[in-house]
Amino acid sequence: MKVLWCWRCRMDLPMLDEEEFARIHLLLQRKQLRNEAGISSLKHAFAPALREYERLTGFRETNINAVLHHRLILFGPPCTACGKPLRTPQARYCAACGASRQPVPS
Repeated sequence: MKVLWCWRCRMDLPMLDEEEFARIHLLLQRKQLRNEAGISSLKHAFAPALREYERLTGFRETNINAVLHHRLILFGPPCTACGKPLRTPQARYCAACGASRQPVPS
């Protein structure tokens, strides 16, 4: 887990590494099985994944979609101008300050 600026939420938030995200994903797969068995409340279905996110990060999140986009691999390197992460690994400019991405030296 690493705290980074989230361009969607416009604040610093804990981002999951791939091992942590796999734990959340596993709980969501179990949720799908429970839904097929008849549990219809999304609040109850997503609760285990939201609890695991809070346990891993110390941050209480109520929106499962936010948890799914707070994943380190989805963000790019830090901006050379402002230091906030680029929106994606392929981003050509910084969404936070508008600076162009500097080419990586060979």
